[in-house]
Formats: sequence, structure tokens, C-alpha cells
Amino acid sequence: MAFVEFKNVRIAGISAGVPKFVASNLHPLENDGISSDYSPEAFVEATGVLERHVSNSLTTSDLCFEAAEKLIADLGWDKKEIEALVFVSQTADYVLPATACILQDRLGLSRECYAEDIALGCSGWVYGLSNVASLVATGSIKKALLLAGDAKKRAKGSLDPLFGHAGTATAIEYSEGDNGFKFHFGTDGSGYDAIIMPDGGSRNQVSMKSFELEEVEGKQMHRLQTHMKGMDVFSFGITTAPKSVKKLAEHFGFNYLDADYVIFHQANMKMNNQIVKKLKLDPEKVPSCMYKFGNTSSASIPLTIVTQLKDKFETKPTNFLCCGFGVGLSWGTLAFKSEKMIVSELVEVEEPKEESKWV
Repeated sequence: MAFVEFKNVRIAGISAGVPKFVASNLHPLENDGISSDYSPEAFVEATGVLERHVSNSLTTSDLCFEAAEKLIADLGWDKKEIEALVFVSQTADYVLPATACILQDRLGLSRECYAEDIALGCSGWVYGLSNVASLVATGSIKKALLLAGDAKKRAKGSLDPLFGHAGTATAIEYSEGDNGFKFHFGTDGSGYDAIIMPDGGSRNQVSMKSFELEEVEGKQMHRLQTHMKGMDVFSFGITTAPKSVKKLAEHFGFNYLDADYVIFHQANMKMNNQIVKKLKLDPEKVPSCMYKFGNTSSASIPLTIVTQLKDKFETKPTNFLCCGFGVGLSWGTLAFKSEKMIVSELVEVEEPKEESKWV
């Protein structure tokens, strides 16, 4: 059983950045990847996604950079004291090098900085947090950043009206005596192709065929776009997430119903409502941001905290339960207690007027 606990570590703060441009699902963009029988009203009712923040040119690292700069300033941290940076995304800047290395330089962090990428999606923030916590909990590293999110430059047919772009920053620090984090993790690689980009890796390298459109669940897509088996993913989510929450609570001996807030990956409203019903949760304790931001992959949990809960818990201890699930197939559930956690104002990032040196 993949249960993990790290003490003497806390989340000092969370921030998020999104593109300033907002796309409405009631008025689809020309290059949204939608089928000919798309009904805007039916889609919004089924998914709960009215609009999304998307970009022509901003990458995940651009959004995470802006979120990190805001959070570091709000915390008053000295950048020289940040000794680790973990970047979690399905949309890295390059195949090589790791985007974390680029962000270390771009943020002006010390060259004595641990930096790595983790290629995960919807469960990525929880996995990334456990990775950073393992570095900080011993006290060898005192301050670290977890940058997580997804954004992909827009091309014709490349956007799904379910997905939005976002980048987040989570500041983690050593805190002696803190109860820290409790985790439960799981993986089912037999469902690896339930959410997959078929081409572009070593298994299926890019070729002319990669750009040929094919019918995928009612949409015209090429093989460098993410393909998803909708019903398989839905069944996986509503089954796995409730079990993981219950297993975490049982293993560590607490009642999950006592949590002040329970935050799930923002997959789609129908799926999340099913999970809430299965767990018999009070809907008032389960905030959601997908109505305004869509499914933002590994950014969705911290983005929900920033946009829905700021000013609601910063001055008092608050018990959180967070559960991410998706590509892999993988899942992770986290329990932690926040105290004096800083939540930055949402950063809306303008399209760059000219290309930066990181392009």
C-alpha cells in the first residue's frame, strides 16, 4: 500500500497564473477541437465548464514563472534561500532540457538548486508535493517551490473546450514540529492508453502520419494531441477517487467528513458530483473552479484554492483533503492542516509582445 507521511514540513503559500484571454464555450473559438454536432448549452450543462483562460503563445513555464514571482514577493522570501524547484506538467518547454532547469535561471534562483521535471497530469500536484516534501522534511533543504500546470500553444483543432491553461506555484518550507502531509498513492498502468498522446515519444516518433486527422470520440484529431477514452476515464474517476479518500482516512485514523475543505481535481462537473455523492460530502465543503477555468490538469487543485478559498482560511488552522486522478492511470490523495498559509491574488498574464530568450 503506497501510504506516505512527512512531518516537519508545511505549505507556506500558493499562487496561480492564467492567460488573460477568456474563451467562452457558448461561442467556440475557430480552432477549438469540437465535433460538427457540438451543442454549446448541452456541453456546458454536462461538463460545468462555461469558459476557460487560454493562450496563443504562453507556455506552462511562462504561467508558473509569473505565479512564482508573485508568491515569492508575497512571502518575502529571499530567492537565494530557495534550494529546490520541481516542475510538474504534461507540456514542458522542450523534450530536453528539463523545464525546471530553465525556470531556475529565469527566476534567478541559486545555482546550488535541486531542479527536476515530473511528467504527470491530473494527479501531478499531489505527486509533486510528496516529492518536494521528501526533500524538505529532513531539514537539509529549508525552502522549495513546486510549479505545476499545463498550457499548450494554440493550433487549429488543438483545443478541447473542456481544458483551460494555468500554472501554479506552491511554496513548501521546513517547519519543525508541524504535522506535515499524509498521502495515499496508486497506479494502474494497464489503462495507460485511456489518456495518451500517441506520437512524439520514443515509442512512436514524429512522422508525417502524426499530423493526419482521424476520428477520436467524435472529434477530428491528430496523433500529437491528447486522446482520451471518455467513458473509461469517467468510470476510473468515480471509482478510484472515493476509494483513495477512504483508504487514506482509514490508514491514518481520521474521519474524512471532518475536513474543512475537500478539493478534487477539476475533471468535469458530472464526474465530481458523482464522487461527492459517493463520499456523502457536504457540497459546501467541496469548492470548484471549473466553471470559469475548465480542466487545468495538475494546476486544478491549487487553482481552486487560490480562486475559491482565498481569505477564507488564511488566519485560522484549516484541514484540507485533496485528491488528484487521471493520466497514467494514476491517483493521489493528500491530507494536511494549513496555518497562516499565504494565498496570492490570481495573476492574469498578458500575451508576450515579443519572443523571450527562452523560446
